[in-house]
This record gives sequence, structure tokens and C-alpha cells, in this order.
Amino acid sequence: MEELQITDEEQLAREVGEDFETRRRQRKSLERQWELNLNFARGEQYCRITDGGEIVFSEPNYDWEQRRVFNHIAPIIDTRLSKLARIRPALAVRAASDGENDKNASEIASAILSFVQDDADLDGVISSATMWSEICGTAFYKVVWNSASGKRVGVTEDGKSIAEGGVNIAAVSPFEIYPFSLDEENLDMQPSIIHAELLPVKEIFSVYGVRLEGKEASLFDIPGCGAKGDTGVNFELVLERYERPSGDLPDGRLTVAAGGTLLYDGPLPYLNGDNGTRGYPFVKQVSTSAPGSFFGWSVVERLIPVQRAYNAVKNRKHEFLNRISMGTVAVEEGSVDVDELAETGLAPGKIIVYRQGGSAPEMLALGSVPEEFWKEEQSLLSEFTKISGTTEISDNADAFAGITSATGLQLIIDQDDARLNVAYQSIKRAVRKIGRLVLRLYRQFSTDVRLVQLVDGDGKTKALCFKGSDVSGDDVVLEADTDLNLSPAQRRTVIYELMDRGLFSDGEGKMTQAAKKKILDLLGYASLTDAIPNGEGEYDRENREGN
Repeated sequence: MEELQITDEEQLAREVGEDFETRRRQRKSLERQWELNLNFARGEQYCRITDGGEIVFSEPNYDWEQRRVFNHIAPIIDTRLSKLARIRPALAVRAASDGENDKNASEIASAILSFVQDDADLDGVISSATMWSEICGTAFYKVVWNSASGKRVGVTEDGKSIAEGGVNIAAVSPFEIYPFSLDEENLDMQPSIIHAELLPVKEIFSVYGVRLEGKEASLFDIPGCGAKGDTGVNFELVLERYERPSGDLPDGRLTVAAGGTLLYDGPLPYLNGDNGTRGYPFVKQVSTSAPGSFFGWSVVERLIPVQRAYNAVKNRKHEFLNRISMGTVAVEEGSVDVDELAETGLAPGKIIVYRQGGSAPEMLALGSVPEEFWKEEQSLLSEFTKISGTTEISDNADAFAGITSATGLQLIIDQDDARLNVAYQSIKRAVRKIGRLVLRLYRQFSTDVRLVQLVDGDGKTKALCFKGSDVSGDDVVLEADTDLNLSPAQRRTVIYELMDRGLFSDGEGKMTQAAKKKILDLLGYASLTDAIPNGEGEYDRENREGN
């Protein structure tokens, strides 16, 4: 039989697949820990990781053993996510100098970021990524250019529409990212990164023009790679291997393979690095940084032992209560029908017939529930709070009974929120980097004139025309009012204090129209800006309607 010749493309696709399997084996223990975290967050808590690195679910030792789950991990995650949801930064770009050109470039870049923040649903993407980082310890953002998005600007000869293109931002689970080294903390310093994603063969064909056979989605044991589209057999695992620019590869390299077929091989597509270099389209976010590790830590890992102990205490306590309430009967052997008594129990008014001359059945005195159950339960609840860094004052009113001043209570709240500062700062760093990648993509791909709208200081909408060359700056900053970890009530208090001190007023003690509109916007009443009277005592809305 003649030996089949393997082409260079097939060899490269096979090499990418082998590289992926090697990285997958290296981080197997991490994946199992993430799966365990997900199980405990969902309430599937009677499972463990074996010495062989597999997750198994344990069975009860006895039929009467209670195996209920009293899930405290899920509400802790909800509380942390709700606090972290306060960070939804409004991005802006700082001008490089006071020159008019730099100011115009800063204005254009800020308008682009404002548009992308709404168009790409950045708030929703941050929420999804933060959920992954809180449960598994790490999450990623993928910032790419989509030539099919945006406004339609023309039609090809075969009738297909041409779009101006735009930026897509997606939250990526840690299950899909395979770094070259598990010990390198900095994503940009990784020699290479593989993104493994399960995609329908129809989508693969539309993107790469290659028709694949497809397999069952269940064949791929990648929990984070949720199948997109229809379920069934029409899926393939797409492996994207990104290689960092080096001496041998000055433009880096992107190799895409699926089902043993090479889909793409070429330089990194995006000039999104510093000083116009090519780089990875990924941004990393962690819950807590792990020293010497690419992936971060999750608070769920620390809570799992406490959750297991709490489930055990509650279930043993309930079993004790069942023994007290249902009763435990002692009978002389052969004196009663034990099977009938075990099946029906001691119903009220039940007549028990026992053997003449034998001892009558008697109830054993079990006393009351030992106080140690209650003490251990309270101790475990306290450990939940200490480990998670989330304290609800309403649930711990007795602990704060001696504090009567609002300042004292606020200090306690601030100390509680300080436990989340690591996660806060990680979100802020990720969002700033996303902003830089967005601007660099617009600089690279916006070759034709584009139109973007922005709201000026007077609250009026104006349009700006720009090309990619006009996006010269990417010094992304967070606006001051969103960089603070403040609740809505705290934010309003700060604004009122600033107003009382006259910081929004001009030299004559009057507040400008722009300041009034900005204050209403910050207070959440942006819809009332049309009702602000102008200098002549008329309303802006009436003026617009008259015009």
C-alpha cells in the first residue's frame, strides 16, 4: 500500500493540535479546580478531585443520611459581583499637549471610545468577564476588528454588502486560553497563546471559506467552550495560536487549525501593540493575583472547605432533630413486627401489639440538640464573612450595635469594600487596556472618512469626521466620577457637597448650563436636561421646537 504524503499545511495543523494537547495536559489540575468551583457555585457540592485528577461525585454512606446543600457560596458571589458592578468606567483620552491638534485628536478618540462602549455593550461584557474571574480566578477579553459590522457603505459585484467595520469585544473564559508558560504572569510576555473555541462548521466556513465535516460537541471536554448556535454534530474545535513578535518573526504569527485542517497562517493581524507593533488581542483580568502564576486565584477556592464543613454540620443537626421528632424505639427481639413498625412508624393513636410476656416497646430519650451544633454553625458563618470579604450590616446588626454615628458605620463599610480593591484595580486596568486596543484598531483599519457623534459640554450633540490617521493618541484614562468606588447614594452625597462649596459655580456665583446638565447626568436625571432654562428664561426644548 502506497504511503500517503503529508503536506506542509497538514503537518502545521497537526503540530498546532499536538501543541494544544501538551498545554492541556500541563494545566489539567487547574481546569479541574475551575470545574470544582463552578460545581460549588451551582450547588453541586458533594464532589471532589481524586488523586488521578478527575472529579467524582460521592454517594451517601446510608440511606437515611441527609445530603442537602446549604449554598452560601452563590450569594457571596452575587454580593461581590454587585459591589464590583459599581466599576463601569467612562473612558476618555488625555491630550498629549495643549496644542489644538492634540486637543482635537483627544476629542475624536474620546468620542470613539464612547461610541464603542455602547455599540459593543462593554458594560455587559465586563459583567460576564467579572463573573468568570470571581468563580475561576481569571477572565479574558478579546478585542478584534470585525469588517462585517458597522454601517453599510456599498455593495460588491456579487450583491454582498460592504460595511465600514467596527470593534468587537467578547468575554472569554479561562477554559479557552492556553498560555505557553503557566509561570509567566504577564500576558504580553508569553511567547505564544492558544485560543481554543468550539464553533459551528457553518461559521467556520463563513469566516475561513473551508468546509469541515464537523463532530459532536460533546467530544470536546472543554467546559468553558460553550457551543455557539445549534447543538448536534456540526461543530469543530478551532485552535488559534498567536505567537509574539521575535527576531525570527518580526510580525509575529497567527496559525488557525480545526479538524486537522489548516485554516490560516500568517502574521499577527493587528497593530495593537506599543509603538505600532503587533500584539495579542487579549486582555487579562483576575480576581486575586497568584505569585508566579499566569492564572489568578478565586475566593471560591478558599470557601470550599468551609462550605463542606457547613453542609456537614447542618445535615447532622437536621438528622438529630429528625431522631428527636420522629422518635427512636427500642423493642425486645421477637416481641413486635419490626418490619411493620419500621414502615409505618409511630403514628398518633397507633395500636402496638407485642408478644405476651415480652417487653413493651419504649421510646429512647435523646434529649435536645447539643449546643455545640449551634456554636459550630455560627463559627462557620463567621468564616464565610472573613474569607469572602463581604459583610452585610443588616445580617450583622448585633456586631454594630455599639456604633451610633454615621461616620463610624461608613468607616466599617469602607474597610469592607477595601477587601475588593484588588479586583477593582484589575477591572480598571483591563478596561484601560481595552480602550487602548480599540483606538489602535480604529487607527489601523479606518482608512476612509468615518463619522462619529459626541455630546459637548453644553449637552448638544455634534458630529466629527475622522480617518484612522487622526487617532494619534491612546493615553486612555478613566473619568474621575467613574474611577471612584462609590455607591449611587455616596456619589450623590459627593455631588451635593461640591455644589454647597460652590465648585460648580463661576466667579459670580452662578452655575453654568454645562455644569447643570453634567450634574443632572451624574444624578441619573439626564432626561431633565431639556427643561433647564437658558439665559433668556426660555427652555432649550422650546427653542428647538421653535426652530
